[in-house]
Parts: sequence; C-alpha cells; structure tokens
Amino acid sequence: MISRLTGIIVEKQPPAVLLDILGIGYEVFVPMTTFYQLPELQQKVTLYTHFVVREDAQLLYGFHDALHRSVFQQVIKTNGVGPKMALAILSGMNAQELIRFIQQQDLAQLTRIPGIGKRTAERLLVEMRDKFSDAENYSLQVIQNINDPQQEAISALVSLGYRANDATRCIAQLANAGHTSQELIRLALQQL
Repeated sequence: MISRLTGIIVEKQPPAVLLDILGIGYEVFVPMTTFYQLPELQQKVTLYTHFVVREDAQLLYGFHDALHRSVFQQVIKTNGVGPKMALAILSGMNAQELIRFIQQQDLAQLTRIPGIGKRTAERLLVEMRDKFSDAENYSLQVIQNINDPQQEAISALVSLGYRANDATRCIAQLANAGHTSQELIRLALQQL
C-alpha cells in the first residue's frame, strides 16, 4: 500500500496533481483544501495518500496531512459514499469542519456541498456520529500514530506482508526510545 509520497510537482490540474518521484510520475487526486496548500510547480511536496484498487483503475488520493487522510478513510466507509464523493466533501470543507458538523448533527452545512443531497448527508451524520464523538481525541490519536516510530514500523512490516501480531511482537522486543522507524524496520527484517 502506498501511504505517503514525496516528490516534485510537475503538473497541477484540479483535482489531480502529477508528482515526479525518481523519474516516475504519480497522478494523485487531491481535495481542493489540499490543492490550495500545494507549493508551486517544480517544488517538493509530501502527501499522505490512500490507494484504491478497482477492477478498471488504480487510484491515489492525496492529502496535506494525516488527519485529512484519516477523515477521508472514515468517510468512504459510509454506505453509498465512494472516494470521488469523499473528495468532493473534503473539497467543500476541511477535516476539522466536517468533524464539527457531524458532532453538531448539522445537516444544513453538509447539504451545502455540491453533489451532497439530504439523504447522503443524513447517512453521513448517522454512520459517522460515533467515529467523531470526541473530535479532539480523534485528531490527537491520528497525529500520535503518525509520529510514533513503533507504529510506523509495524505498519510498514504489515504492508510488506508480515502478520500484524508478528510485526507488533518483534517491534515491541526492539523498542528503544532512540530508534527511528527506519532503524526499527531494518532490525525487524533481520529477525523476521
């Protein structure tokens, strides 16, 4: 799974961005909230990504921070909401606003987003209410998981095909406050 990309912006045509990473061009679809924060062409950028594989396509969706990616991942779990609609939602408001509107059960704000009707907005409010019941803790948890070298190392090992239990056990044995996630991964690969 591709969860983060760092590269040079070659093209910017909403909602897509073309990143050059070591000579390979990655097309990444971003919400407008991320698009407006991108640097100019030929500048380096890091995007947190969500990779979607369909029968007819493999698509990358990118976000300027881990919180927006996490909210996107929660939104696409809603019945009847796919990545394209989730991208539209996060183009109409940032992640913190969406979380707040869901907490407040604010149907009117959600239906102001182009393409979001009353039924879809109601589904979002019902299905996501529990996920964002405590927005502050949700945001903090997302940020802590991203900045935790042990969590990063476990995620990397799982994406390489190792079982989550094995990866967690191995990283726990290697846990040292001084190790970076890359060092933990290297050491774990020697043991697994």
